[in-house]
Amino acid sequence: MKTTIATLKRGQRALIKEITSDIIPLKLLEMGCLPGNEVELLQTAPFQCPMYLNINGSHLAIRKEIAAQIEVQII
Repeated sequence: MKTTIATLKRGQRALIKEITSDIIPLKLLEMGCLPGNEVELLQTAPFQCPMYLNINGSHLAIRKEIAAQIEVQII
């Protein structure tokens, strides 16, 4: 079973390993959502969507379906 941002628990940190989709919004890439960068789940809305993240110092919210396409390694 692969670990993705969608499976992180609140406060958990991980390194981005791979983005498994070609349809990731360009804005995420521009804000540092790239392989090798650290991500921390700060908070989730009800029903876990959207997810509020800290990625390399940038704070952003993404949909759970997008988060499920970003594979990570928990640190």
